[in-house]
Amino acid sequence: MSRRQYMVYAGVLAGCLIAALAAGWTTFGVQIDNDAYDFLFRIHPPASWAHTSVILGIDERSFRRLGGLRRIRTILAEGLERISGSGARAVVVDLILADAGEAAEDALLAKAFERTPNLVLACSLTRDGWEDPLPEFRKAARALGHAHADPDRYDNVVRQVPLEKVAGPERRWALCLEGLRMSLDDPRIEESPEGLRLGRLFVPVPRNESSPRSLLVRYPPRRLETGRSIREITFSDLADNPSLARELAGKVVFVGITAESAAQDRHMTPYSYGQTMPGVEIHAAAYETLANGVFLEPASNLSVVLLCFALTAAAGLAFARLTGWLAYLAGAGVIVLAHLGPYLAFRGHVVVPYAAPLSAGWLSVAAAASYQHFAVRRQLRRSEAQRDRYQQAIHFVAHEMRSPLTAIQGSSELMSRYQLSEEKRSQIAHTINSESKRLGKMIQTFLDVERLSAGQMELRNETIDSGELIRACLERARALAGRKKIAFTLGRLDSAALAGDRELMEYAVYNLLTNAVKYSPPQTVVEVSCRVDGKTLRLGVKDQGIGMDEKELRNVFRKFYRTKKAEASGEVGTGIGLSIVEQIVFHHGGKIEVVSAPGHGSCFTIVLPAAG
Repeated sequence: MSRRQYMVYAGVLAGCLIAALAAGWTTFGVQIDNDAYDFLFRIHPPASWAHTSVILGIDERSFRRLGGLRRIRTILAEGLERISGSGARAVVVDLILADAGEAAEDALLAKAFERTPNLVLACSLTRDGWEDPLPEFRKAARALGHAHADPDRYDNVVRQVPLEKVAGPERRWALCLEGLRMSLDDPRIEESPEGLRLGRLFVPVPRNESSPRSLLVRYPPRRLETGRSIREITFSDLADNPSLARELAGKVVFVGITAESAAQDRHMTPYSYGQTMPGVEIHAAAYETLANGVFLEPASNLSVVLLCFALTAAAGLAFARLTGWLAYLAGAGVIVLAHLGPYLAFRGHVVVPYAAPLSAGWLSVAAAASYQHFAVRRQLRRSEAQRDRYQQAIHFVAHEMRSPLTAIQGSSELMSRYQLSEEKRSQIAHTINSESKRLGKMIQTFLDVERLSAGQMELRNETIDSGELIRACLERARALAGRKKIAFTLGRLDSAALAGDRELMEYAVYNLLTNAVKYSPPQTVVEVSCRVDGKTLRLGVKDQGIGMDEKELRNVFRKFYRTKKAEASGEVGTGIGLSIVEQIVFHHGGKIEVVSAPGHGSCFTIVLPAAG
């Protein structure tokens, strides 16, 4: 490709890159990213690890057996009493206890909280600020943690949990983070723009305005027998078998409602398959993600842009450097890489958006293949045009150069075969010289027209006198006209100056004169006129020949076109002369007008701008 073609090609690929990145930021693109994330999450679950948390859940059976939702605080208090000596490292209660209940129940629950070590209570952020537990409950807690899971706004699936929430001057950490902090004996949380540090544990959650300190939850695989991802002991089971409390030793206990009737605190997750997960289980899974350091890190915007750029560049190079099936095979490889890239990155615990790379791969391959296809077609058309010009050159040589060659050959044969007088030999030598010069001029004229058509030549800018041009062409054409006893008459002959190439203009006018003579019957008249109309010069050649109809007029300047009457006239021709004349006039900034009728002759008028 030429430099300009490479620039256009690069521009097309740049457009594909921009379109792919824009597609990744649309709602549709984000939904594709979410669906791809969920799919990768399910086909590549994390390796099993020993859980350090247990869910103490209030399920439907617990509600039915222990008194229902109206006795929730009593149920909670009795359950906490049963595990008070279990040796749990921390207890996280995922219930908002901001409203006052019955005095006796509140007092019972407050005493249970006081006997619970490393207690973390839940709070919620409302429009009016923080909704905290009652003061009598709060004083027993070592920490408050927000209970927000923040489902995705497009499909309501919980994929990440915000580790911090801010309302005015107050900031609260998430329940899972406070539970981890209590289990580590209350270490200080160190903050940086890149993440959080708790002792030796670094949590890669950079501060981001759209999702501040958001943690991608690495949900453990669900157990088939229970449908839970984390071990659950229900309040009902604990009432039947108090010895189950021993299983809580050394664990962080997440307490909450797991009953399916508690629809407000159930959410969709990547593991849902249409079933919701209790909020307390989501917080426990977030805790497990933190405690075991099984983090998924979102790819940075820069890395996504670089990946899309690499895919686009690879597609562009594939079709720029390769041809045929190799190019398409390389393009298919780019598309495969666009599909596999996010999966390979996910295996390395990096979440790469799916829509932008996929769009970059498909768009760039399609655009590069299409561009190269049409570029090859353009090259093919150019090659065919060059072949046509070559064939035209052969026709031109065969026809236009036949007369001077015949004269040269005949004259040289006379000189070699017969004993001629000095005067006759001198005349023949002069004929050979003049015909060879005419042949050279014809060749140069044809080459100039070809270079003009190919854009490889600029016109010589000479001042041409129109009267002198006409007289020179008439003098050259008189011999041909004399053989048919055709007379040239001059009509109005204004003298004007033209700017252009004299040799090319002589060829154009001479060709019109010889055509008029060739296709006119003997003993007729060819009229030549030159009229200046304002800043325009109109040079006309009118004959009394065979003429043309409207259909023939539309094709008269087409290369190799000859009318049926012209072919029937017996005159030798290729149909290329008028097409060359038209090109010459066009490159001089003019045009040709034709008026003709069958049996009434034709009038060709060259219309050119007059100089000065």
